Amino acid sequence: MLPPELPPLPALTRAESEVIDSYLQVVDQLGRINPARGSHTYGALRAAQALVSGATALRDALTVMHTRGENELHATTLARALRVLDGARRASLISIPPEEAS
Repeated sequence: MLPPELPPLPALTRAESEVIDSYLQVVDQLGRINPARGSHTYGALRAAQALVSGATALRDALTVMHTRGENELHATTLARALRVLDGARRASLISIPPEEAS
């Protein structure tokens, strides 16, 4: 049985796509670094090292948008793209998990 088909991504410029991809890369790395969820320092260290390149890619994508005159972020469209790419679950890994009931 095939998994359900995901809704299509909204139409994005190349720079907007790079912003979304880079943003999610940063979110993923922050989730791996989160001390409230992690268990090993080495994995967190590797994620912290990767965070630098992700943040640089995000900065570069935003710079390209700005340079091309794309001065507005279309939040509704970008949020829809984030939802399709599982951004809500990925971003939830950055937060502190709820306390476990004893």
